[in-house]
Amino acid sequence: MKILIYGAGALGQALGCMLAAEGHEVDLILRERFIPILKENGLKVTGIFGDYGPVTSLGLLPDVSQARKRYDYALITTKTYDTRQAVHDLGLIDGQIKTLVSMQNGCGNIEQLVERFGSERVLGSRVITGFEIVEPGLVKITVSADAIHVGSSSGGEIPASARLLAEAISSAGHECLAVPDIHQSLYAKLLYNCSLNPLGAILGVHYGALVEREETRAIIDEVITETFAIITATGGTTPWQSADEYREIFYAKLIPATYHHRPSMLQDLENGKPTEVDGLAGYVSAMGAKHNVPTPTCDLLASLVRFKQAQAV
Repeated sequence: MKILIYGAGALGQALGCMLAAEGHEVDLILRERFIPILKENGLKVTGIFGDYGPVTSLGLLPDVSQARKRYDYALITTKTYDTRQAVHDLGLIDGQIKTLVSMQNGCGNIEQLVERFGSERVLGSRVITGFEIVEPGLVKITVSADAIHVGSSSGGEIPASARLLAEAISSAGHECLAVPDIHQSLYAKLLYNCSLNPLGAILGVHYGALVEREETRAIIDEVITETFAIITATGGTTPWQSADEYREIFYAKLIPATYHHRPSMLQDLENGKPTEVDGLAGYVSAMGAKHNVPTPTCDLLASLVRFKQAQAV
């Protein structure tokens, strides 16, 4: 297949390398500073799923104007705050893309793609794996709490495009499942990310450290309660019937699987970059205001992250 990956940071580069190693024709749209090194040395992936590369067959593009092929898929792997730009840029080559896939954190990304390209052409995906650029040309997969999920933007039946992509990613080395309700998977990820990312970014610690003390566990418990209430208020569902049921799987399975992972939001602050707070705790806070659901803990965490972000950026 021919695959375009827009906004290829750690996630996009890792998937691109693995898919290209499997024989797919992959073009990456990525920051220009990476291009000379990847052209010279290729791209490698290491970590919990094994070693891949160096792959030298990747197309390395600074922007969509260089994308001249007809693509089976365009995978969007940008931060949530760049979704609007992604929609604009990919719209410029609309006729060259068959299926678009949001592989982003937070909520609200799929809706922007659907508004521009239509629900029939848009898939959503949930990724709950840790990727880190160790150095230009080398990406490490550090942790994974579950398989990648991919599904239709409108839910219901699983389209052939979702099954085909899931098979390709699984064959390339990262387990991937086609699911009937990708929004349920994304709400599950929202619960996970809101519980760990903002608090870890504020305190400057990895995920596991947050559950070692009673004080921080109490904050996490409140975030789970508020986020679950917002999901319910907006008409969404999760695989769990209650916040308490989610807490059991969260502490028993999800935390151990990602214990040493450092929050992406913390890494963004350390690197002087904007964070995705408005797609996570900020999203819960905004939906709380819209639906008249109190979210004091998420309100506070979002405000504190924005304060640190203003200092760092």
